[in-house]
Formats: sequence, C-alpha cells, structure tokens
Amino acid sequence: MTLIDPSKKKIKKVGIIAKSAIAEQLPVLKKVVKVIEKNKKTVLMDKYSAPLISGEKGISKEDIFKQADLIVVLGGDGTILKSAACAGKKIVPVLSVNVGTLGFLSEVKPADFEDAFNQVIKNKYKLDKRSMLRVTKYRGKTKLRTFLAMNDAVINQGLFARLIELNIAINEKKVVTFKADGMIMATPTGSTAHSLSAGGPIVHPDLDALVLTPICPSTLSLRPIVVPSNRQVKVTIVTKRRGEYNLGLTLDGQITVPLEYGDQINIRKSSRSLHLVRVKNGDYYKLLRDKLGWGYHAPSS
Repeated sequence: MTLIDPSKKKIKKVGIIAKSAIAEQLPVLKKVVKVIEKNKKTVLMDKYSAPLISGEKGISKEDIFKQADLIVVLGGDGTILKSAACAGKKIVPVLSVNVGTLGFLSEVKPADFEDAFNQVIKNKYKLDKRSMLRVTKYRGKTKLRTFLAMNDAVINQGLFARLIELNIAINEKKVVTFKADGMIMATPTGSTAHSLSAGGPIVHPDLDALVLTPICPSTLSLRPIVVPSNRQVKVTIVTKRRGEYNLGLTLDGQITVPLEYGDQINIRKSSRSLHLVRVKNGDYYKLLRDKLGWGYHAPSS
C-alpha cells in the first residue's frame, strides 16, 4: 500500500481509545499509559480506560480527536471502526494496538508498543490514509441524519428471509432496480469485510472507489460493481413492509437505523479520512494471505 509522510507536528497530547472490555487487558492498558507518561506526554483517556487508571470519568472520543496529537486505539478492528466515526477534518495519527481478534487493520502487537511509540515520537513512521463514506438518510425531501462509515453501509432486513426491492441511481442516473436480500456500499477498506463475504471484489485501499455489492440477488446477471469515488450513489427503498418486517441500514456493523418505504440513502466519499500509523513497510498482499487465507490451497488428502 502507498503510505504518506506524516506532518512533523510535535506530539504533546496522546489520546487513548479502548474497547469496552479493556478491563480484561488491564496490564496492556497500564503498560501503554506508563510508556506515554515516561516520554512526558499528556494522556487523554476515554470512558473505558480512565476509570481503570485514574478513577475519573474520561472524555468522549470526539473530544479526544479534537485535542490529541496522536491517538492510541486499544482493541480490534471493531474498535477502530467505532473510532473512525468520530474523526474530524483535523489529521490525527492513529496508532492501533491489536488486543482484539482478527486485527486486519492493526499493525502493532502489545509487546511491540513501546518500540512503535518511540518510532512515532521520532517521526519515523508513515500514515496509511483510509477513505470513509458519508451516508445520509432522507425521507421525502427531509434530511434526517448523516453518518460516517469506514467499512460499509448495508441495507438489509435482519431476521426475515424475504427479498427487498431497491432502486439504485448514480449521479441521478438510474442504474438498476432489483430484488435481493440487501445491498452493501463499501469503501476499498471495507471491500475485505462484509462485501467480500457477499461475493464482492477485493479492492486495494489506495484506489479511490466505491464498491456496490448486492446480497443474494434474485437474478444471476446482477453482479457487484466498482465505481469512482467522486460519484454519489442513491438507494431508494421500493419495498413496502408492515409491522415486524423491518428494514434497516447498518453502518460498519455498529449502528443500525430503521428504514421505511420510499426512504433514500445517499452515499458518497467523505471529506474526512482516518490516518493509521505504520511503522513497518506494510505488505498488503501478505496481509491478505495471513489474515484472510487469500490464495490458500488446502493440501490434498
């Protein structure tokens, strides 16, 4: 992957954003705080880490992004995705320490944190810029709410195995109306998540693109499509549902928003990005092999 040089801004304040179950990894949290304080940096902690270290309430992730010069995320990919939704326009390097499961986005193991942190404060690192989606829900002409998503926005109907009818337009030009279990709109980062499981392509994170992947469409000819990121995609709910047959929009697997007949979801590339710290020369293809088993051939019996 292509990495960009970071700004040479001096790091004074370091924010910690932790997964909700960080108490299970308390020794790791204590080590991280100790390393930061040893380097005479101010520590800003969120609501999960602060009570365990200082007994205080902690501050919001949004405020951490506003105040910190560097953010340390303690968790897995889910914690990174939750953090990404709080990113502002200010570029804040994010150093992710994997204390989760898959760790597809994380680079640093807990045992390597001190070395990685020392590299960062010496400006010996690169930034891996990851694009995000701006997802806006409309009902009629009324804008109801806007969200940020780093991986994907998914329209589906939860527990009920019934087809949804959706209309897709790009830059106000009709693309297709179809029936399926749902629809995934993903960034290149998200192309290796839910979209990949639904048969979508792997898209290198350096590409400026949006991936549209139907989930179990009723026609064999309807295939995933990759479009330039400067397009605006509009998805209109054609299906009418009553009572318990609810439709929903899910952002990064974290937030679910109810949908109704006629609702429109507009998706475009956000002006905001998440900037992940890389202290190693990353090998994206090795990551695909190691984490996803890409190209793996099972031994013959």
